[in-house]
Amino acid sequence: MASQNFYEVLGVSKDANEREIKKAYKRMAMKYHPDRTKGDKELESKFKEIKAAYEVLSDPQKRQMYDQYGHEAFQQARQGGGGPGGAGGFGGGADFADIFGDVFGDIFGGGRRQQARAARGADLRYNLEMSLEDAVRGKSVELEIPTLVECEDCHGSGAKKGTSPKTCGQCHGTGQIQMRQGFFAVQQTCPQCRGSGKVISDPCRSCHGHGRVEKKKTLSVKIPAGVDTGDRIRLAGEGEAGEHGAPAGDLYVQVHVREHPIFTRDGNNLYCEVPMSFTKAALGGEIEVPTLDGKVKLKVPKETQTGKLFRLRGKGVKSVRTGTAGDLLCKVVVETPVNLSDSQRELLSDLERSMGEGEEVARYRPKEKGFFDGVKQFFDDLRS
Repeated sequence: MASQNFYEVLGVSKDANEREIKKAYKRMAMKYHPDRTKGDKELESKFKEIKAAYEVLSDPQKRQMYDQYGHEAFQQARQGGGGPGGAGGFGGGADFADIFGDVFGDIFGGGRRQQARAARGADLRYNLEMSLEDAVRGKSVELEIPTLVECEDCHGSGAKKGTSPKTCGQCHGTGQIQMRQGFFAVQQTCPQCRGSGKVISDPCRSCHGHGRVEKKKTLSVKIPAGVDTGDRIRLAGEGEAGEHGAPAGDLYVQVHVREHPIFTRDGNNLYCEVPMSFTKAALGGEIEVPTLDGKVKLKVPKETQTGKLFRLRGKGVKSVRTGTAGDLLCKVVVETPVNLSDSQRELLSDLERSMGEGEEVARYRPKEKGFFDGVKQFFDDLRS
């Protein structure tokens, strides 16, 4: 084999880092591997040179020796001896999958160094429906949660009391086995232990080797004041128990606030509609307005129109995050009287006549006058 500089063989500089060397080796080895070159002796020799260069430059101690002494430091190894390059040297017939195990480790899960870990328990969600009053004030609730909990007899190991799981003989405890496809080494979950790295020869009778049993547990949960639909409360470690003693998942309480017959909520503000008599809207006065803390008096000025909004500061919802209270906005709806007696209808007719017609209407009903003036102008423009 030619004594070409190893850095030149891989096409990297002398100060190339480990990652750059691996990247260059992977690119060139895939190009010149015998599985692809189909018996071309010259290219096969090129591949051996690439492999030799990588074995030296990927090992910090060998690379230091190579930088100091050059090819001579590995002469014995190239001839098949047991020098610094190790038995058989870097010119031997090492399997391509073994060489690439280090390069592809990140892609296929970390190679042989990866150890099996029991899976963390699943997270659970509980949908909690509550009234607006409870959401605004806060409340402690009892929740009954069906879940998987750690088996009390085996303490999550899955093995019969007095015994313990054994290391899987097929994957040697890693939970992964290596499958070779051409010159690639692909890892997959061990079919014998299903990725746990352990096998149970004598399973627990209570959980049948699963380490977990189904159970309903009751939790007391404090719902903070001010929560709203869509808010989520996390209870750490109250989800399903993990496999074989692994940590439990979390429980998320999802809040849904029922619609209220009087109030509509928008953030920390509340809205409601308050009916008002025709006469009180015209003459002014006081009306009763509902709040979540009881009724309050609201002074309404004379000539109040329907749709008028009145703001009661601090009568909304306290923010669950800042503690600042929102407002209550009351929309006045002027109610037209119904079921009038003859005398009442006559009184209203007298009132209507007293307001006059034509231009006099603008004095008493300016919105009506403005609307019909606009209509008249609209049709005049159509005709012109």
